[in-house]
Amino acid sequence: MPWFVKIEAGRVDKATFDQYVPAHKAYVQDLIAQGHKAKTGYWAVKGGGMMLFEATSMDEAKKIVAADPLIYNGCVNYELFEWKIVVE
Repeated sequence: MPWFVKIEAGRVDKATFDQYVPAHKAYVQDLIAQGHKAKTGYWAVKGGGMMLFEATSMDEAKKIVAADPLIYNGCVNYELFEWKIVVE
């Protein structure tokens, strides 16, 4: 399955963002349980973060990202890319 990368930057204050973090973590755990091998995290120095996951197509990846609580609650702006792995 292809890998996808969602790179995001915050749009809201930290208090608003933080209220959706538990739902985001549960969402990622659900993606893992469904076999999407999701990984999520944030930049140590700069604001924003990234999520890696597998999906069957860009269309499926867009649907997966749209279901992220951080997205549908307007907490982040994001870009979505298919990631072509060169070495594993």
